[in-house]
Amino acid sequence: MAPVKRHAYEAHFKLQAISYAAVHGNRAAARQFSVNESMVRKWRKQENELRQVKKSRQSFRGNNARWPQLEDQLEQWISEQRTAGRSVSTVTIRLKATTIAQEIKLENFQGGPSWCFRFMKRRHLSIRARTTVAQRLPADYEEQLAIFRAYCSKRITEKKIQPSHITNMDKVPLTFDIPVNHTVEHKGTSTVSIRTTGHEKSAFTVVLGCHVY
Repeated sequence: MAPVKRHAYEAHFKLQAISYAAVHGNRAAARQFSVNESMVRKWRKQENELRQVKKSRQSFRGNNARWPQLEDQLEQWISEQRTAGRSVSTVTIRLKATTIAQEIKLENFQGGPSWCFRFMKRRHLSIRARTTVAQRLPADYEEQLAIFRAYCSKRITEKKIQPSHITNMDKVPLTFDIPVNHTVEHKGTSTVSIRTTGHEKSAFTVVLGCHVY
């Protein structure tokens, strides 16, 4: 059996197929341009990237940066933010990248989500969780819970308290500043700290009540 010959299509050709598919559908575009329908679906998913590359580009092999100057400045900015303890999200990365692109007068730069994650992969960045120790329950919490339930049951029996006399209440502590728990950070960093406004320990209490009639 003869091997199947693979064809490489230029970005300009793919964009023509995408435009046709947007109006007439993927199947019609596949017939019009003599390609497989699955290729049309794949190209439509890559539309943002195809519009940013040269029209003669035929594939997306490799992981080289098209705008290395922009990515160098962007990585330096991320390092400065993390050194100051500030949280960095993929949204702020894309916004900063757009600003840098305007400053250095880059054309056809959109900085979409897929570009952002490729940039993070090239620069060995990942989304990390803040390294903190979570609150733990006391070792004897089960015993304390049993004692409390026995006390409540005894008092209800002694006072002949009816269900309609009982109100279930609970309180929820909330803080005035809720710190972000995730940030973009270089891979391998052992301690991931995030600076806050200092009011994360200033709290207020919301009380919730439920009464059965």
